[in-house]
Amino acid sequence: MREALFSSLGSRVEACRFVDLFAGTGAYGLEAWSRGAAGGTFVEYDFESVRCIKENMSQVAKSANLDDSALELVRSDVFRWQAFEEHAYDIVFADPPYASFPQVAPDLFNLGNRLLKKDGMLVVEKPADLELDPVGWILVNRLGKKRGSGPSVALWMRESFGDLDSQD
Repeated sequence: MREALFSSLGSRVEACRFVDLFAGTGAYGLEAWSRGAAGGTFVEYDFESVRCIKENMSQVAKSANLDDSALELVRSDVFRWQAFEEHAYDIVFADPPYASFPQVAPDLFNLGNRLLKKDGMLVVEKPADLELDPVGWILVNRLGKKRGSGPSVALWMRESFGDLDSQD
């Protein structure tokens, strides 16, 4: 599914800035970085996961001959973390725990509004059987399972940019 996702994102990944929320192992962000992203931020609360991300960052940097100074790792609750610059990211990856997904989904889209550049994309991994209809967002693509409890990845963009139109 990750291969299909990055094929769908295509050249959007090149030179982009990303944030990987609920980063876990850092797989989404590290895949973007290895495919030409300029850099990004990983946000994860779990101590063991943070340690795993650090190791994975080091391994990817070494194997791909990349400088990991373009990456930031933040140990924080996603919804308490404050980005230094709003509207700074081209892509937001989010893979919240499935059990809490129905409760965090509205906050996740609000956070996407704050973090994304005006033409940015929110990439959400979610249970396939959970339907979302967030106000102000357009589902661009859906990958993976369409039914059941397995994973699905949904790519979202904002319908309109409102006051974000003044961004460069």
